[in-house]
Amino acid sequence: MSSQSAEHMTSKDPDFEKRVADYLLRYPDFFARNADVLAAIQAPHLAGDGTVSLIERQIRLLRKQLESERGRLAHLIARAHEYEALSARLHGLVLQLISVQDPAHLCTLLREAMLREFHAEAVALKLFPLVVADGVGTDPLTLAFQEFIDKERTLCGPLDEAKAVMLFGEMGATVKAAALVPVHAEGESGVLAIGSADPERFHPDMGTEFLDRLGEILSHKLRTIPLERCSHD
Repeated sequence: MSSQSAEHMTSKDPDFEKRVADYLLRYPDFFARNADVLAAIQAPHLAGDGTVSLIERQIRLLRKQLESERGRLAHLIARAHEYEALSARLHGLVLQLISVQDPAHLCTLLREAMLREFHAEAVALKLFPLVVADGVGTDPLTLAFQEFIDKERTLCGPLDEAKAVMLFGEMGATVKAAALVPVHAEGESGVLAIGSADPERFHPDMGTEFLDRLGEILSHKLRTIPLERCSHD
């Protein structure tokens, strides 16, 4: 078929090129069986004015895809190494939590570990007062975090200034994002809050397995060591 005939068919049938493409996708060995057709085809190089064969262009596309997959694999491997290192440090923190017996020591241990591991600026551990019989809390902190009290998983994301100040005191004015870890002591519920001035430091899609486990461990520890609050203020 001449180029003029092909152009004529294309102008009369706007779906002609799509049908040709569909055919080639259904029979990917077409050019292997029709080497003369392949030899006559030239595809423009997107990066310049020269031309390259269709096979060369396909190879370049495959190389780009391979580079992308390699980058993705390297990212996954790096994340796996990071998680493995974080798990090892969690194990060390758990051993320290098991041995600690003093409330002040517990606060210091938690604060230093959270600031270091999460590059945060503020840490607070607070237990909410018990809710009265009609289900309405009288404490402002309890009212502000009423929806969070019964949560079992960590919440991450932006934190408004009013709640940040309630948790972190004066430092709360600089906190833009936080991780809120639920803590359940004997007859009480609370929160281990980790705050950052970086609004992107904690986001809703980030993994929380580390913090969820830490919250469970801390909950068990608080059953043996009474503690009402732990913060910078």
